[in-house]
Amino acid sequence: MTDDLPQNPDRRKLMGGIAGGVAAAGLAGAAHAQQSSEAAKLTRMRDPQTAYPQPPFPEQQQDWPGLASQMDPVPDHGEDSYRGSDRLQGRRALITGGDSGIGRAVAIAFAREGADVAINYLPDEEQDAQEVIALIEEAGRRAVAIPGDITDADFCQQLVQRAVDELGGLDILVNNAGFQQSAPLIEDISDETFDQTMKTNVYAPFWITKAALPHLEEGASIIITASVVADQPPENLFDYAQTKAANVIYAQVLAKQLASRGIRVNAVAPGPFWTPLQVVGGQPPEAIPDFGADAAMGRPGQPVEIAPLYVLLASAESSYSTGQLFEATGG
Repeated sequence: MTDDLPQNPDRRKLMGGIAGGVAAAGLAGAAHAQQSSEAAKLTRMRDPQTAYPQPPFPEQQQDWPGLASQMDPVPDHGEDSYRGSDRLQGRRALITGGDSGIGRAVAIAFAREGADVAINYLPDEEQDAQEVIALIEEAGRRAVAIPGDITDADFCQQLVQRAVDELGGLDILVNNAGFQQSAPLIEDISDETFDQTMKTNVYAPFWITKAALPHLEEGASIIITASVVADQPPENLFDYAQTKAANVIYAQVLAKQLASRGIRVNAVAPGPFWTPLQVVGGQPPEAIPDFGADAAMGRPGQPVEIAPLYVLLASAESSYSTGQLFEATGG
C-alpha cells in the first residue's frame, strides 16, 4: 500500500543521505578496524628471542663500505614497523652514516617523529641513501642528502653548514658513522687502516661537533654512537675498541662543558647489530654465520630495535639525562 503514497522529494534526499552516511561510516569503520589490526600486529607481545632473524646466516662479504640492500637477511630499519608520535615535531637533525644500519633506522624514526633530517654517507652508498631520503619524504618531512668523506676536516665543516642552510638550523646532531676492521694481531693493522679508524670514529665527531656548536641552541641534543666494546674489547678490534672508548669519554666530558648552555650530550652503546659494518671486514668472514649467537637473546639486534633510544635522547622527555651511556646489547 505504501507504493500508492505520494513520494516526498525531501524525504528521498534525507533517506539517501542517511544511507550514504551509514555506508561511509561503514567504510570508515572498516578502515579503522584494518588500521587497528595492523597496529596490533606491530605492538603485540612477542618473544624477543624469535622476534627477528636468528643465526645461522648465509656466509657473505662485501667490499667497503657495503650496502644494506645486499645483505642476507636485509636488516630491519623500521621501514614497515616504526610508528611515530610527534616527539620531535619541528626539530632539525643531522645524522652521519644515515644511509644504512643504525643511522638509517634513526633517520626513519626521527622523520616519523616529526623531524626534518639531513643524512651524510659515502658516495658509494648512494643507493641505500636514496631509499632513506624517500622514506623521510614519505613521512612528510624535509630530507637532505649530503654525500662525502668525514675523514676530511674541510668536508666536515661543509657538511654542517649545508645541513644548517638546507634545514634552516640544527637541533639534533647524531655522530653515528663508524669504521671497523677486524684484525687478529696489532701487526696485521696497517697504518692506513689505523688512521682511517681514528679519523672516522674520533676526529670526525670532533670536527663536526665544533662546526655544529655555533648553531645549537638551548634544548639541543648531541648523540654519539659508541659500542659495548668500549669496556668489553675483543682481541680482534684493537683500534676500533679504543675509538669507542674515546666516544664514551666524548659524551661524558662534552656533557659537562655544555650543560650550562642547555645542550645535552649522550652516548649509545650497541652490542652485536646486523648492519653492513659487520660484512665489510668488521667481523672475520667465518664469524658472520653465527654473528650475535653469543648474546643472551641468541641473535643480533636489528637497527629498528635501537632507534627508540636515539629518539628518547633527542627528545625533551630525557631532559635530565646528559653524559650518560645507554646500552642495547641483547644481554
